[in-house]
This record gives sequence, structure tokens and C-alpha cells, in this order.
Amino acid sequence: MLKDWLIVATQQAVVVIDLMALIVIVVGTFEAFIRGGWVLVSSRSGHERRDVWLRYARWLVAGLTFQLAADILETSITPSWEEVAKVGATAVIRTFLNFFLERDLADVRERQRDSQPS
Repeated sequence: MLKDWLIVATQQAVVVIDLMALIVIVVGTFEAFIRGGWVLVSSRSGHERRDVWLRYARWLVAGLTFQLAADILETSITPSWEEVAKVGATAVIRTFLNFFLERDLADVRERQRDSQPS
């Protein structure tokens, strides 16, 4: 009985966390679309364009982090090794995406620091 309750609670938590990730990614995409369009139309500097994409990358990293949390929870209730492998593969892909996004963000931050006058 307790095990069944934990499975149901975990399934619901996965849905809620995936919804949170969806909201974060949609809000970030909407913001990047609006700000990016404005920057392109107004012929702003390259720095402002980079800022739009840097902010968007932060939104994506946050969304991927929530999705990874949902994946971790989901592996705790999967009944077969095949399902664990599927969830694990998805988690690995999301982890690599997150890693490369974080690395790109760090590179951009470092370039911005180097280009600012002392």
C-alpha cells in the first residue's frame, strides 16, 4: 500500500516538475523572441544581441535542470531495465546539453569580462 502511494506520488511529482520545466522554457523562449526581435529591428550592438542569447541560454539551462530532476525521480519508479535504460539515456542527453550550455555561458561571461575596460 505505501509502495503504491509512493509510485503515484512520484508520478505526480514528475508531471509537476515537467510542467515547471515547460513553463520555464516557454517563458524564456517568449522573452528571447520578443527581446531578440526588438534588438534586431532596432539595430542594437552585438553586445546586446549576445545578452539576449545569454539570457535565453540561462532559461534553457534552468529548464533542462528541472527536466533532469524529473528524470531522476522517474528512474526510481520504473519497473523494468528497458524503461530505466530509456530514462537513463534521456538523462544523459539532457546532462550533456546542460554541460555544453553551461560551458558556453562561462565562455561568454569570460569574454565579456575580458572586453570590459578596467
